[in-house]
Order: sequence, then structure tokens, then C-alpha cells
Amino acid sequence: MTTLVKTPFDAAKYITEPEDVIDFLNDALESGHAPYIAAVLGDVARSEGMTKIAEKTGVNRQALYTALSENGNPTLETLLKVMAALGIRLKCEAVEQAKAA
Repeated sequence: MTTLVKTPFDAAKYITEPEDVIDFLNDALESGHAPYIAAVLGDVARSEGMTKIAEKTGVNRQALYTALSENGNPTLETLLKVMAALGIRLKCEAVEQAKAA
């Protein structure tokens, strides 16, 4: 009988280009789902190297791993520091509101 070996998917291994980072984060932000956004930012940070991000942000690695997980809840300050360390920023745009009928 063949044994099926399961390994968890790690998105950080496949984020290799700046466009990948932007697309992945934009998808997460569009979802509006905070745990997903935190986890995606964590994947992106791990793809760059969490030690490197910790040094740039002044936030210790373990705190970053915790905050940028699916169960994490990063502060706005942490979010902005990590994004700056990654060389990206948040940008706002107007959302069309559905007209009442």
C-alpha cells in the first residue's frame, strides 16, 4: 500500500518577484479578512527573511512571527514598519457605493 505524505504548503517559497508581493498583498487586502491579511504579510516577510525584517523594524522575530500569523493581530505600527521594511506602502482608493434602488 502506498503511503501519502502530506507537507504543508508554504507560500513564502514561491514569492520571488516584487510583482508577486504586490499581487499577493493586494489580493489579501481586497478580501478584507484581517487574519488572511496578517498571514499573507507574514508569508511575504518570511520570503524576505524574518531576521532581516526584524532588524529593519526593530521588532523581535518571535513577535513578528506571532503578529503575522493567521491567529495574529498586528498593530498598525507593526504593519507599517513591516511594509516599510519590505519597500511597500498602503494606498487608498475610493470604492463605488451601490446606489439604493
